[in-house]
This record gives sequence, structure tokens and C-alpha cells, in this order.
Amino acid sequence: MTSDQPARRRQRGPRPVPTPVAAGNEAEYGDILAVLGQQLGEKVAGVADPSGRRRLKGVHFEYAADPRAVHDMAGGAGYSLASNWFTQLLAQLAVANSITKSQLCVFLFVAGGQVPGTGITQYTQQEITDGLNKIAAQKGGKMITRSTVNRAVQALCGYNWVEKAGNGRIQINVRLWFHGNSTAQHEVLAEIADRHDNDVEAFPYAVGPEGAHQEELDLDFGSEIEVRGRRRTG
Repeated sequence: MTSDQPARRRQRGPRPVPTPVAAGNEAEYGDILAVLGQQLGEKVAGVADPSGRRRLKGVHFEYAADPRAVHDMAGGAGYSLASNWFTQLLAQLAVANSITKSQLCVFLFVAGGQVPGTGITQYTQQEITDGLNKIAAQKGGKMITRSTVNRAVQALCGYNWVEKAGNGRIQINVRLWFHGNSTAQHEVLAEIADRHDNDVEAFPYAVGPEGAHQEELDLDFGSEIEVRGRRRTG
């Protein structure tokens, strides 16, 4: 009975460097060191290469600034994104007396009080009134009334800047002002479009007041301004 042929002897060669078993950032560093060790003819364990090449002593890492750092905004309520066009339009309408002070104040107050990611403010009209009167009450000044707030909300609905969302809630036009990221905004827009049968002439696309979209305003206040020793009339 013949014996089996002996197994072919495996040719020896450089043994592969095992991948370090670690978790999190340590695993990433282990992979990097393994690659560096291979390139330098070293084992990660630090055993000198018989060929005489120098042993790796250490690795220094430098990190660039994180581009995803958040904004530094005053107050603890976070921040919202606003259309620059609409921000300038607000100023133009105020100068032209095309909106009332109460309408402007009510809109700014509710826009700044959105529940993040929804475009919804959960203030009642009484809460809006009390919120707007906070500083005026401390100073003993003239305060806004709830009936004035109610009229302002009705006007803002007519402008399609806000919309009543039921149960005392107010939906902000999130194309003008939104507290949240772009994904959340598009979800809110899709919900609004569904409620309005995708009508491009309805909220939140038709923005008023009508005929008040001035491109330029004459801001000649008749004042004289000193600029570095020279007089200029504004």
C-alpha cells in the first residue's frame, strides 16, 4: 500500500501584519499604524526589522478645524433661517407704511417662537399679547391689546405669511422663515402643499400684501452726514 504524497511545503514569506482588534478611534489608529509599519518594514509591535531599517518611533496627528461647527447666536432659543428677500421686504413695507407696527411685531414674535422642525407656533393669542408686552409692562409703557393682536393675525393670514393650523396653533410660512434644517423644511412644505391640493397660488407661495413689492425706496431723510471732514447730504 503506497503512502500519500507528502503535502507540498508552503513557501515561506513575510507574514501579514494582523489587523488590530480595537473599538472606535483606536481601531482606526491601528489600521494606520499597520500600513505605516508595512511601508517601513516594521511590525506594529515595534520589533526591529532584520534588514536594519529604522524602527518607527511614533506618529503625530494634526486635525483641521471642524467645518460643521454650529453658529454662535445670542440667547438660548437657537436660530432660524430667513429669506433675505423677505427680510428686506419687511423693512420696505415698514418704511412705506404698507403694514402696521402691530402686524410686523406679531409676525416677528411668532416666527421666533416656532417649534423646531415644524414651522408651527403653539402660542395662543393671549400668549402672543403677553409676550409682546413683556418689556412694555416693565417700563410702564403703552402695551398692545389682544384685539389688536387678533386683527394682526387676520391680516398676516391674508398676506400668506402665516396660516391658522387649528387648535389655536399658527403655521408660519416656512419659505419666509424657518427654524430647522432643509430636510425638515421640505417635509413641512410637502404637508402644506398636500393640504392645499398643490395649488401654487395658495399658501405658502402667494405672498402679499399685493402691490407692495418695491424694488427701491427713496430714503431721502433730508439729513446732512459728516464723513471724514467732508459734508454729504443724504
